[in-house]
Amino acid sequence: MSGLIGLDETVTWRARHFGVWQELTVKVTAFDRPRHFQDVMTKGAFASMRHDHHFEARDGATIMLDKFLFQSPMGLLGAAADRIFLKGYMHRFLVERAGILRATAESDEWRPFLEA
Repeated sequence: MSGLIGLDETVTWRARHFGVWQELTVKVTAFDRPRHFQDVMTKGAFASMRHDHHFEARDGATIMLDKFLFQSPMGLLGAAADRIFLKGYMHRFLVERAGILRATAESDEWRPFLEA
C-alpha cells in the first residue's frame, strides 16, 4: 500500500522489539484531518493499545502530541512489566520515531510516500 490511510482502514506494522519480531495491526478509529487521528490495536502483543496523534499549527510550525495508552497481557505480571521497564521503553521508542518522522517531513524524503 502507498499513500495515506483514513478512517476505518487498517495497517499492519512489523518490527523487532527485545530481539523478537512482532506484528501489530491497528485500525484508524477516529480521523479529523489535519488535527487528529486515533489508531487502536486489533491484533498484537498488547492486551490493549490506543494511540492518539494530535497536530496543532503554532508559530508557523506543526506541533505533534502523541497520547499512547497500552496494557500488557498477563495480569499483575504484565502490569509490573509495564511500570518497571515497558513504559520507559515505549516512551523512548515513540520519541525516536517522532524524530524520524520530523526529519522526513522537513526534507524531501516524504515525497516517495505520496507520489506512488
